[in-house]
Amino acid sequence: MACNSEYIRVRKSAARQLVHCDIDRLTSYTFAVAIASAAIYSVLGPIEKDTGLTLGDLNAGTGYMFLLFGWGCLFWQPLALQYGKRPVYLVSILATMAIMIWVPYTKTNGQWIASKLLQGFFGAPVESLCEISVTDTYFTHERGTYIALYGFWLVGGSFLAPILAGFINDGQGWRWVLYWCAILCGISSVFLFFFMEETNYHRKTVGGGESNKDNEADLGSGKLDTSVIAEEEGPPDKARGARSSYEKLKVFRKQDLRYPNRLKSMVLRPLIFLTFPVILYSGFSYGSNLVWFNVLNGTASLVLSSNPYGFSSSTVGLAYISPLIGMILACIYTGYGGDWLILKLARRNGGIMESEYRLWLFGVSTVLLPGGLILWGVGAAHSIQWFGLIFAMGVIGFTNMVGLQLSVSYCIDSYRELSGEAIVTVILIRNTMSFAIGYGITPWITQMRLQNAFIVAGFAGLAQVLTVLFFIRYGKSMRQSSSGRYHHYKKEMMAAGLVQ
Repeated sequence: MACNSEYIRVRKSAARQLVHCDIDRLTSYTFAVAIASAAIYSVLGPIEKDTGLTLGDLNAGTGYMFLLFGWGCLFWQPLALQYGKRPVYLVSILATMAIMIWVPYTKTNGQWIASKLLQGFFGAPVESLCEISVTDTYFTHERGTYIALYGFWLVGGSFLAPILAGFINDGQGWRWVLYWCAILCGISSVFLFFFMEETNYHRKTVGGGESNKDNEADLGSGKLDTSVIAEEEGPPDKARGARSSYEKLKVFRKQDLRYPNRLKSMVLRPLIFLTFPVILYSGFSYGSNLVWFNVLNGTASLVLSSNPYGFSSSTVGLAYISPLIGMILACIYTGYGGDWLILKLARRNGGIMESEYRLWLFGVSTVLLPGGLILWGVGAAHSIQWFGLIFAMGVIGFTNMVGLQLSVSYCIDSYRELSGEAIVTVILIRNTMSFAIGYGITPWITQMRLQNAFIVAGFAGLAQVLTVLFFIRYGKSMRQSSSGRYHHYKKEMMAAGLVQ
């Protein structure tokens, strides 16, 4: 598939798709790491009182964690593509488990920051590698649904964690919040070891591929080549069936160790991909939506536990049911709704799908994102009835999930063969933005106060969402203009044995 348009082929049989599906293993990993990363949001107050760390220290630590969630991908993603995804997932989940056991014993700001840096570094595969595991298994017109499912467990875990943490804190104390995260990671690691198989394999595209001489000519002129997807192959059924149970349990496969070492180029390419406008925009869009999620998390405990609301830790946790519901609705909207939309628009366009089709789904965010932010901040400043704030949390949760799924899908749909490294670029941008807001959210709210801060946030959010109109209009031409560079890096990755 080129960085372009493509004909939508008929879906494979459900039975064969099921054989090739590792989504349940993937969601097990995603859920465990997401829970561990967000469990403290509803118990920041008890941690502050017990350790002497300030709310600013705790939020700054979270910011550092998100920074390493992004930049850690430069280390883990090349390793996963070079030597296999299975060992990277296992190291990530086991290291996260160990860190969750250590964190309750931190007593100084230095120890807290160090624990968050390590947690972000070892948890980084959850941010970019999972999307590539999805593309290993599903076709373009199906990925919306399964990336939405991945997003459901990633964002859903982040919203569910504070709910559970509030009750655990009331019954066992805040330290047991982190111990239970370690237990969950331990259970997940056992499940992954026995049931997650390696998904590094090649997919064949027939008709309109690189071997087509006309397409080679188009490459030189910068024209956009259009691939007719006749058949995309997952892992060969015979090869998978011939492997013994012992071979499936091996952490490394011999064939993955035989590729020439090209880790250096895989580290540099995600930085080079910052010059691709579509990839840059995908990262900006994803990061902008995550920023508002972090603003919500950084202020939820402060707002809801203060007068006039006076919520306990468990009640603050229960408030996260609202964004959880919003996220579920967003999964349905962007997943099933998005796949339905692109098929409908592709049929109107003579069977050709454009990557920009999904971007129309951002339309609801132009109203919901600024509305949710202003309702949360202004409502809290004027002590409105608590349901108004809970409703605002749900709206922000919905828009956060919409931003996640559509931004990632736009990048993958546009540059399928480069997606393994392009996603790293997206995550670098997203998490650098997240770090900045995590580091500055406390002084920002303190100096501007809730009402003014969230009015500014609302209009900034509206301006950010409206940038999608530029890419709906000019995205295709920008992809066409990058066609030459796209094929250059595709050939480079083909030579490395990373794509076929």
